[in-house]
Formats: sequence, C-alpha cells, structure tokens
Amino acid sequence: MKGIQMHPSRKSILVTGCLLLALSMSACTTVSEAAPKNSGADTSAAAPSITEIKVNQKARDLLPESIRSAGVLRVASDPTYAPFEYFDTDNKTIIGWDVDFSDAVAAALGLKAEHVAGTFDTILPGLASGKYDMALSAYSITPEREKIVDFVQYINGGSGVAVMAGNPQNITMDPTSMCGKKIAGQKGSIQSMELIPSFSKECTASGKAAIEVQNFPAQTEANLALTSGRVDGVVADSTSLAYQSKLAGNKFELAKGKDYDPAPAGLALAKDSGLKDAVTEATRDVLDSSFYRGISSKWGLPDSVLVTSDVLDKK
Repeated sequence: MKGIQMHPSRKSILVTGCLLLALSMSACTTVSEAAPKNSGADTSAAAPSITEIKVNQKARDLLPESIRSAGVLRVASDPTYAPFEYFDTDNKTIIGWDVDFSDAVAAALGLKAEHVAGTFDTILPGLASGKYDMALSAYSITPEREKIVDFVQYINGGSGVAVMAGNPQNITMDPTSMCGKKIAGQKGSIQSMELIPSFSKECTASGKAAIEVQNFPAQTEANLALTSGRVDGVVADSTSLAYQSKLAGNKFELAKGKDYDPAPAGLALAKDSGLKDAVTEATRDVLDSSFYRGISSKWGLPDSVLVTSDVLDKK
C-alpha cells in the first residue's frame, strides 16, 4: 500500500507473518466500497503537468536492472480514501493525490506507474511477496510498519473528527466531548485500533461513559453511518475527511481544534526490493518541484501538511 526473499527458520517466518498481518491491519483504507462517484478535484486552476518532472539519471542508475528494463512500477493503492486514492466516474480508473505523486516519482525514474487496486489487508503482504513494487495508500509511518517495510516520506498528516453539519452533538477535539457517544472509525485503521480506544479510556478514567466504538470496513461506510444518523462522529485522517465532506455535499464537517498526532506519511517499499535509494532520489525531485504543490492544490491538501526534501535526510 517487493518481494521479501526470506530463508529463515520456521519460527522467524511465523513472526514475520504476524508482523505483516499487524501492519496490514493498521493500514488506512479498504477497497470494499468505492469512494464517491464524482471527482472533487479543483479544476479552476491550471492542472499541474507531469512533463515538468524530468528523468533523474542518478536515481535511474540506482534502479534494479529488472525494474529499469521492465519500464514499469506496479503501484498498489486502496481506492476508497479520497482525495488520496479513489475510483473516477468509470469505477475503473484510480485517481487522487497518491496517484499523481507516484506518477511523478515514476517519471523521475524514467518509468511509468501502473496502478493496481487492492484491499488494505492484502497490499502489504502483496508488497512483501513481490506482487507490487510500491504502495501508496496514505500510510502513516509507524515503528511497527518500519520493521517490515521501508518508507519514503512525502507528507505530514493528523487525525480529525467528522460531525454532522452544524455539530448538533457539540463534539470537539476534546476526547471527553465524545464520552457516551457513538464514534466510528475504519476497521483496521490506526484511528479505530488506537485513537478512539484511547479516547474512551480518558472518558472512563474521568468517571464518564465509555465511547461506543463502531468500526466499518470502508471509510465511505463510516461516513454514510454519520450522515444517516447511526453514529455521532467519525475519526479519520483530517485532510481526507475535509475532502470527503465536499464530495458529500457538506453534509458533515470537521470538529474544531488541532489535529490529533500529526505524523509523517509516505510510500512503502519492500525492504529487499533494492528500490529505496532510487525512489528516495526521485522523491527528492518531486518534493522540490512546483508539481508537488500543484497536485496538493488540485486535491485540496493544505500547505500545513506539505514537506520539503529535507525530510529525506533525517534518519
């Protein structure tokens, strides 16, 4: 969201398999339901042109020969998480910020990106087995994930809370405002597995009712539960929630307050793929280009989440 050629003991295979399962369960998206059937990209300004991304020969020379000769990068995403990745009106073409970004990385490498849809629980194992070359699906970079895959950072992001328009339940970014309420997250996401449960513990620790946590297979399903009145709030990536609100006709909005746990996010690569050095150099070019800010404006990403190529020099 590659191949890991392992020749370990049976015990280490089991451990690695468990790590892969844990990592995939922490992914941000699932493909069980398509995103809204209309594009919410900002078309009022001139679209950024991929032609401004030139081949970085240094990066291309670092590619494994098999990739360089194939001329293609197989890029996996879970297309239910607008504006990062979702299906266009034909329900076949994957569009979004991650798509544009990976197209630019591929162009800097002198390659073409081939976009493949996957479910959140199969993308990382697929990356490890060599089914894909790269995965972009709004991944937060976590220590657990870094144990099994390599990341190249391209953005920062945090979590927000979506509430019905007008906020009738008076929910804020203060977790105790959610005590006793029905709060949804996407099944397997960091929000559903870590954030919302931690909020509920704050509630009970302060003598208030626990949050009634409700998890849904797809982000779109969680949003639908909110707009239909089945839940009181949804916790997810704030940038994605803001964009999806527009696609839903502003039926819901973000609760006021600063994002929870802003953290780096990036594209994922299998550790033994031989791609990290090449992709890092290509990503450096993209982050330093006007194309990066152009696609961010196109897809409604705020300046506050954007990064510079300096992040690639940090260990």
